[in-house]
This record gives sequence, C-alpha cells and structure tokens, in this order.
Amino acid sequence: MSRFAAAKAVLFDLDGTLIDSAPDLGAAADQMRVARGLPSLPLDAYRHMAGAGARGMIGVAFGYGTDHPEFEALKQEFFANYEARLTELTRPFDQVPEILEALHGAGLAWGVVTNKSERFTLPLTAAMPLFRRARAVVSGDTTPHAKPHPAPLLEAARRLGLDATECIYVGDDERDIVAGRAAGMPTVAALYGYLGARADVAAWQADAIIDSPGGLLKLLGMP
Repeated sequence: MSRFAAAKAVLFDLDGTLIDSAPDLGAAADQMRVARGLPSLPLDAYRHMAGAGARGMIGVAFGYGTDHPEFEALKQEFFANYEARLTELTRPFDQVPEILEALHGAGLAWGVVTNKSERFTLPLTAAMPLFRRARAVVSGDTTPHAKPHPAPLLEAARRLGLDATECIYVGDDERDIVAGRAAGMPTVAALYGYLGARADVAAWQADAIIDSPGGLLKLLGMP
C-alpha cells in the first residue's frame, strides 16, 4: 500500500489550493492604486503573485519591496481593504467541493494549514460553506512559526488526533512542500495554484504533482 493510499487525513493549503482568492486579493490592492489616481490593473497582473499575500500584491500594484519606506503603511491599508471584502469574489477551485465530499464519504478527515493570519482565515472559512466539515484550521500565526516550518502542520495533525505520517499535505508553493516534508508527511504539489512565473516545481521534490484537484483522488486510490 502506498503512503497516499494509507493516509487517514488530507491537509490543504488555502489560497491557490482550495480557493481562488486572487480576485479579492487583487481588488484590495487595485483599490489602493485607483485611490491614488493610478490606472486600474487587470486581475491577471495580480494572479501569479496571489500566494505571496500583501508582499506580492503591493509589489504588483506599486513595484515596492518590503524594504520600501512606505511598505508598512501600504500593507496595513491593504489588510483593511482585503478584510472588508474577504469573500466577495473568492470561490473554490473547480472540483474542490466534490473532492472534499469524496474525502468525507470515504471517512478521511481533512483540514487547512495556511500562512494567512487568523484575522482573515477564521472569518473567511466561517463564511464559506465549503469549510463546514474542516476538522482543523491552522493559520500562519496559530503557532509560533509559519510555513516552511513544520509546526503548523504538526499542530493540525495533533488537532486531528493523528500522527503526522498519517496525513498528506497538498499545496501550491515550495514552502508547503518543505513544511510537509519536514513534518514527515507525504506531499503533493498543486500545479493549478499560484505557482509564480518562475516556479521550478520539480525542484521542490514533492512526492506527487497534480494538475487539477481531481488528481488527488487518483493518488488516494479513489474513483
């Protein structure tokens, strides 16, 4: 039996893996451009950096890095804008609701481990019916360390009452795979997520790669 087929739970990254939040993240940043008299940018300009949160969105909107003197103030403005519109345009990726139902039907627990802070994660997951059966929701500030540290994944496994080796972790960023491997979990890289323009997914050394959410069921030996 493969490590995947023997799993008792699946843990997922949030943005870019379960949900497409790029429209709301991008809109929150674009709102800042428009407020300063700058032309609006199309969503596609923001999408590839959605996994980088405030750093990525501000980088696209203004070309500023974290060392720019205005970055911190812009970050707080971005947070306020995003908090006001968490789920206006955010939707599950195609196939995700069906995948989660299939996991539930097969008796597999599932949960979320994200680097998004609890300020955003908790109200977002509470507002979306998709997460009603999530057995664990761990945010970037739930534990003292965020991914790529394994602590959030180990905390999720603890909440599920499982050993980390009994959980699979699915994510669309290299830090997801690094964290999963460090926690001792089989890892799956999601090619359909926010990989960034220069991602070398093969170099991440994930245990498996899927190009759509449905690929997960095949790994688990489910129809």
